[in-house]
Amino acid sequence: MASRLDDVDDPVATRYRTPMAAATEPYLKTRRWRRAEYDRLVGLGIFAGERLELLDGLLVVKEPQGSPHAAIVAHVGHVLSAAFGRGWHARLHSPLAIDDDSEPEPDVAMVTGEPRDYVGAHPSTAALVVEVADSSLRLDRRLKAGLYARARLQEYWIVNLVDGALEVHREPERAPDSAYGWVYGAAEILRPPGTVTPLAAPGATILVADLLPVGGRAPA
Repeated sequence: MASRLDDVDDPVATRYRTPMAAATEPYLKTRRWRRAEYDRLVGLGIFAGERLELLDGLLVVKEPQGSPHAAIVAHVGHVLSAAFGRGWHARLHSPLAIDDDSEPEPDVAMVTGEPRDYVGAHPSTAALVVEVADSSLRLDRRLKAGLYARARLQEYWIVNLVDGALEVHREPERAPDSAYGWVYGAAEILRPPGTVTPLAAPGATILVADLLPVGGRAPA
């Protein structure tokens, strides 16, 4: 079953036009990071033991993973690898160098080639990025969606463990009044027993239920 996001009484219907809340007072001068700077510090081991992402120049602490989240990320990677087939592989919790200010680590990213093709540098794009969302749902809908759209990633999925649904975002387009200047023009909610076909794997049909825990929700 599918429903348009615009028909749902949910913050996602605002089409990601709200920026991430500021953590400091507006009169304080803050220092944003460039991806090249961040990568140098990572290489020096400055952030050893910390789980961080660089999102639009901000160092964002990644939330700890519960067992349902970790299990579904691994499962989604397996399902998508089978759907995409040879010539693709799933990167799990690995950086994407999407622009000069952002290096997110999506839960799953489908990229071309073999893992060793990226020994020298992180990939800069992906055919499909997926975030598995429980407590991170608001961040994934608002911040991540805007950044992925700005990077012209053609397809972004949120495996929504809270509501037992798959949120499919496509058609990145300019939106000058949005937080990051871009949004996804097409967004849809899919629920079991619906199916989904990735844009980059047009011959594959994936059951929405196969991307969710048994019963469609994460255990309490």
